[in-house]
Amino acid sequence: MNAYSLKGKIALITGASKGLGRAMAATLAEAGADLVLVSRNREQLEETARAARAFGVKALVHQADVTNEAQIARLAEAVTTEAGVPHILINNAGINIRKPLVEFSSSEWRQVLDTNLTSVFLMCRYFVPQMLGRRYGRIINMTSTMSHVAIAGRTAYCASKTGLLGLIRALALELAPDGITVNGISPGPFATEMNVPLMQNPEMNRQFLAATPLGRWGDPRDIGQLALYLCSDDAGFITGTDIVVDGGWTAR
Repeated sequence: MNAYSLKGKIALITGASKGLGRAMAATLAEAGADLVLVSRNREQLEETARAARAFGVKALVHQADVTNEAQIARLAEAVTTEAGVPHILINNAGINIRKPLVEFSSSEWRQVLDTNLTSVFLMCRYFVPQMLGRRYGRIINMTSTMSHVAIAGRTAYCASKTGLLGLIRALALELAPDGITVNGISPGPFATEMNVPLMQNPEMNRQFLAATPLGRWGDPRDIGQLALYLCSDDAGFITGTDIVVDGGWTAR
């Protein structure tokens, strides 16, 4: 059983249709949080919602593109009407395009930056005003080990995730007087859909495992447990920081 209860809390999670988003949704639901699940893929969102409802919580599904400000504005209005003001905001939506910089198009660059960085600004811009005044709030932004170290062929991804660190620190200072914490979680090599191309490539898989001191891909449930802790009262003095969960990858 989870050590922490989020009963009575509402958590909004973007990118909740699969991978780490789905893992965090399951863990927070098990802890009693009602969920608002956001993604572009409604069918996969419904799967996440069904799994969450098995814990006896409410789980609403909203199909939206978090890079589209008009859609986020409509989302904020709908969520407030249908579920209430979220206590927890987890910005998890993200993409990665792997190729050398000289092969990147401007549209691909904007796609990565808009999805990984600008969407976080937009979600916070529309939901933070609703969260003020309650002396409790949790914002978790999914950063990456690529916020701290780099790999060739990841220029846009590294830029977007490093930018999130600055957003986290500045927003944490802004919201501290209201008791709202803002933190990042930096996953390393986790067994998610985004990393399937690497896991299925024998040589790349070998390289990643060799570079990870624990010698395995991460389990998405580990991220769920960390997110739960950061949402708990016990983590109320943690803000403006980023927690790396990478099996020792960046310790080398």
